[in-house]
Amino acid sequence: MDEEDAEYMQNSEDEDFGFTYSDGEGGDDTGTIDVENMYYTAKSKKEESPEQALKEFAAIVDQDEPMSDWGFKALKQSTKLLFLTLHRPNDALKSYMRLLTYTKSTVTRNYAERTINGILDYVGGGKGGPVEVMVLERFYQATKDALQEARNERLSAKTNLKLAKLWLDRREYTRLTRLIRELYSVTDTSANGEDQSQKGTQLLEIYALEIQMHNETKNYKKLKEIYNASNSIRSAIPHPRIMGIIKECGGKMWMGERQWNRASEDFFESFRNYDEAGLPQRIQVLKYLVLANMLTGSEVNPFDSQETKPYKSDPQIKAMTDLVDAYQRREVHTAEKIIRDNHSTIMDDSFIRSHIGDLLRSLRTQYLIDLIKPYTRLELSFLAKQLNVDANEVEELLIDLILEGKIDGKIDQVNMRLELDKQQSLERRRYIALDRWTGALGRVHGAVVAKSSLNGGRDLPEP
Repeated sequence: MDEEDAEYMQNSEDEDFGFTYSDGEGGDDTGTIDVENMYYTAKSKKEESPEQALKEFAAIVDQDEPMSDWGFKALKQSTKLLFLTLHRPNDALKSYMRLLTYTKSTVTRNYAERTINGILDYVGGGKGGPVEVMVLERFYQATKDALQEARNERLSAKTNLKLAKLWLDRREYTRLTRLIRELYSVTDTSANGEDQSQKGTQLLEIYALEIQMHNETKNYKKLKEIYNASNSIRSAIPHPRIMGIIKECGGKMWMGERQWNRASEDFFESFRNYDEAGLPQRIQVLKYLVLANMLTGSEVNPFDSQETKPYKSDPQIKAMTDLVDAYQRREVHTAEKIIRDNHSTIMDDSFIRSHIGDLLRSLRTQYLIDLIKPYTRLELSFLAKQLNVDANEVEELLIDLILEGKIDGKIDQVNMRLELDKQQSLERRRYIALDRWTGALGRVHGAVVAKSSLNGGRDLPEP
């Protein structure tokens, strides 16, 4: 007995088929045994003679009156052969539509659902080679019609979500948008009488699909709307994968707005959810978390947490670990070398690549501040050589530092020189301290006067 037949028996063993036993000889037993032998004979020919196997499966279906589980299993095998082995999707669709007629009463509901899910998985998974979009739509439409007739709303919703994921993977955004509207409508309609946690869970699954679409199409305004809507749902029990997707897209949104701390928080939540679900996306999101954490300027190592520590030595993460160490030591040249030497694990990701410039700029800025501390005057060419960049980039970095008040000085653009005013910086700090002291005294005096006025002046000292 192979895996498929074991699955059938597992789903059938708890069903009561209402068999009636009699003392007479069962004339149908011989017929059942013959059909069973035909089925396994046909199945044994699938690899060596698929066309012959297909004919023998068809013979089983043709004589299947009344419809039985053997006819269902023969159609299941025929659909698989036609789609995956013989690459005839249109014929596979015909076989599949006939199989759906058996799901009404012939086989158990659980077995029917598992079969339908299995067929849709390989139809949409690209295992049978390129398939026209219209053929895919017809497979799913036939499924939806059959489920609607059987009033199987749960599997109908799952089928729509599976189709939406297929359109997302194939970048069929027009079809996906239309299907998402349908999903929202069905969720709102079916919400009457359902508990709120089920509605919330379904909404989060739809949000996860829509937020990915907006992320890929760079529609950040709509992405933020969906992100905020997902955060407002309180009654839901979503799969960790769903929350991992939503938080990952949220982190990317915050990165685009240069809100590094919020991005770091969302990437951590995304990583935690992916890790809980055991999904490989956790590695990529962990890289995003490390990147965001460095951009915050935090001195805390992201691999110090209990959740991330086990991945510190992962081969795909090792480069990011080394990058964190170089960043915390302000070793800009080491960081640049790590990025060059680990192009596949760092720069091949378009999202990381788009923010590496921000990271290097931050690192060079910190390096520059440490470099100029002992000096009062430096040539821009010297600084450019130390940073391994051109003089124009050094000048831009220095201008930003001066405007942000992180260094006190000016740039002599004639002689291409940075001149630092240490004395002026010291005096400015003194004035700032005096100003704060004066302000504090003023506030204390005001409080004393206010208190004495409430007591009719009794607390004031005698002149």
